[in-house]
Amino acid sequence: MARTPTPLVLTGLVAAGIALFQALLITWFAWPAKSAEPRDLPIVVAGPGPAVTVLQQQLEAARPGAFDVTVVSTESAADDALRDREAYAAFIVGATGVEVHIASAGSPAVATLISQAAQGMAKGQNVEVIDVVASPSSDPRGAGLTAGFMPLIMTSIACGIALLFLVKSHRVRVIGLLAFSVLAGLIAAGLLHGQGVLSGSYLAAAGVIGLVTLSVSAAVSGLGAVLGNPGLGLGALTVFFFGNPISAAASAPELLPQPWGLVGQFLPPGAGSSLLRSVAFFDGAAATRPLLVLLAWAITGLILTAIGHFRDNGKAPSLASAASAAPGITPSPTAKGSAPAAA
Repeated sequence: MARTPTPLVLTGLVAAGIALFQALLITWFAWPAKSAEPRDLPIVVAGPGPAVTVLQQQLEAARPGAFDVTVVSTESAADDALRDREAYAAFIVGATGVEVHIASAGSPAVATLISQAAQGMAKGQNVEVIDVVASPSSDPRGAGLTAGFMPLIMTSIACGIALLFLVKSHRVRVIGLLAFSVLAGLIAAGLLHGQGVLSGSYLAAAGVIGLVTLSVSAAVSGLGAVLGNPGLGLGALTVFFFGNPISAAASAPELLPQPWGLVGQFLPPGAGSSLLRSVAFFDGAAATRPLLVLLAWAITGLILTAIGHFRDNGKAPSLASAASAAPGITPSPTAKGSAPAAA
């Protein structure tokens, strides 16, 4: 017969397990930020043919493998690529030198990196930097948007867990998830707009935030409905502990080690932050993929909730409910401390 671990041994095992989990979290959260650097970052160049060729060679020599360069015919086409979120920056070769066009609203971190790289390549000469799609003046570095986005994920996880424990009816739980997403979207969008963190359409931002919260809360609740407590842990681990560090909410997917930068865009934190930027600053450009990702998470979570509902309905009835359902039989209360009679 196996011996039960003593309290001292059990305490040591718990402490060691939590310490190991902590070490894994520290490594996972710190590694993407520490390893951030441009990797095939999409940029465009425009200008006379020979000058463009020289500029491409300079970019490759300055940061080998950092940039994925596309040549366009005009400055207008280059700016259109920035507005459509097809590129993060444009180098325009003109008669007086090189201009650098950026879209800081897409990624303030990338805009800063590109500006610094351009100044370094100019070898002391002044390079004019034009922000085609600028971040809000009240949040030029995007810190407010990044900080404001994190509570959306955390509270959505909490909502999914709370509804699973507090609401027995899965149908009512679905209504609760939908109500939470609508309220969260309206309130959060109002706060972020009021603080000058977001621009663009308030209702569009509210819709995006509502979809983000629904994708997270429904996934957590749905996994819990089907798998129980392990499902709750799986949902929280997948969305927050795994998905948040590789979401690129504060940087860009191309700055993270691959394939993790791409993987992060298929999880709610990465897809949500990307979609919110597209809607708030770029009139919905490049919104299709993150929108489909969030819809897939939300719909899957609701389907899992439905599966859990039917699973619960399929459970065998208890002895008391079976006796109550039988004609002419009324279950009598069992005396305290007595055992039920054998069949």
